[in-house]
Amino acid sequence: MTIAADLPIATPLPRPAGASGNAGAKAIVGPRLDVLLLGGASLILVPIAMMLPAASLPALAATMMILADFLNHPHFAASYQIFYRNYRQKAFGTTLDRTMRLRYLFAGIGVPVILMSIFAMAFLTGNPAWLGYTGNAMAFLVGWHYTKQGYGMLMVDSVFKRKFFNDEEKRVLRYNAILCWLVSYLSLNLYVAENEIWGISYYAITPPTWLMAFVVTCALVTTAKSMRILVSRMREDGKGLPAAGTVAYLVSLYFWAAGWFNPAALLVIPAFHALQYMVIVYRFEHNRAEMEMHDDPEASALRPVWHLVTFLATAVFLGALGFWMVPTILQGVVAYDTVTFGPTAFLFIFWIFINLHHYFLDNVMWRRENPEAAKYLFGAKG
Repeated sequence: MTIAADLPIATPLPRPAGASGNAGAKAIVGPRLDVLLLGGASLILVPIAMMLPAASLPALAATMMILADFLNHPHFAASYQIFYRNYRQKAFGTTLDRTMRLRYLFAGIGVPVILMSIFAMAFLTGNPAWLGYTGNAMAFLVGWHYTKQGYGMLMVDSVFKRKFFNDEEKRVLRYNAILCWLVSYLSLNLYVAENEIWGISYYAITPPTWLMAFVVTCALVTTAKSMRILVSRMREDGKGLPAAGTVAYLVSLYFWAAGWFNPAALLVIPAFHALQYMVIVYRFEHNRAEMEMHDDPEASALRPVWHLVTFLATAVFLGALGFWMVPTILQGVVAYDTVTFGPTAFLFIFWIFINLHHYFLDNVMWRRENPEAAKYLFGAKG
């Protein structure tokens, strides 16, 4: 998730008479559950995974691959459901301003065309390096995706808890997220020269020593400033910190980033990233269903529950379709040069496409200029 969310949210809507759930409440799911679901559980389970003997890694990998079908892959599919719902109105209608419509057009149509053109170029030229470029792009964006989501969780939780950060505090925390991601990305490039996804290799870009030293120094400075902000807010009466969001921010920037260098942690951490996302999706979709229920006098009180069940079931199905079913079918019916591109090129294409496209979708859906995020995530008046 890339919640670009310094969302300027109005006061949450009061709960309509007879409303169920907690639309407009001060927690996303619940005070204690929020801490666990937004990252706290990873502080317990990731170290346990890291302490497992090396012989356990294949079993752990198999377990996490199965879990991916019910958590990681659905979290991508959920973004497609939300983004493309009423897409014609979003991209071509009049409810959004021109800038937001252009964002929906670029992310919804432009990015897929660009990615598919790159994949087509690879096959037409017989050059797998074009596929490798997209692997490099994913490696570049994935860390930023994780750390920005951590920052977004802090901002979202601060709105729910009514413990707002001022503009200067948000600027420091945001820059710190960027710099921590850069340190992680550059370090990974120094540590691993070549990576492979489904038989396609992509290569690291070795950073010069001076750049690494400069980025690390800047990250240390912003980390110190960020810790000062967090500690000072803990000591100030009436301000305080949103606990769940703070945990999400810290684990995303530091704990998870360090985990990328441990094979066991690398297998487990994506599940917690997806869990963070699905918590926000749950609140967004639940609020949306409740609002629609109260706009319809004949709607059943079970409508929000039924909506969530069908939404999540659809996400699981679409995740399986995009990550496994369609690429596997194409792998069997489309002839191509398997010597050059390997026997699983379509799996590579679909996995990379979904990961990259997801970043652009989220960057539109969760930004503060998007009225849909304010309305359904926080129940704010438009």
